[in-house]
Amino acid sequence: MSRMIECVKLGRQAEGLEKPPLKGDVGQKIFDHVSKEAWQMWLEHSKMLINEYRLDLTSEQGQQIWYTEMDKFFFGEGSAAPPDFVNNES
Repeated sequence: MSRMIECVKLGRQAEGLEKPPLKGDVGQKIFDHVSKEAWQMWLEHSKMLINEYRLDLTSEQGQQIWYTEMDKFFFGEGSAAPPDFVNNES
């Protein structure tokens, strides 16, 4: 039986993650409040951010931007695409 949570992103009950996706308090917060579906939405959005901002996730600065955008995506005003981003998947 899957674990159900109240997903902060979707605003409804949804299947939770099987384990925290990250280490530490941040991973636990996501595990407790973010559904599998919302985590997949973040991973797709995250790819766009990494590519558009050319984030180096091995650097402290790149990680800080990534974590800040992730927090905004789930718990804040939302993480927006860069102003000049053009989605070619339409």
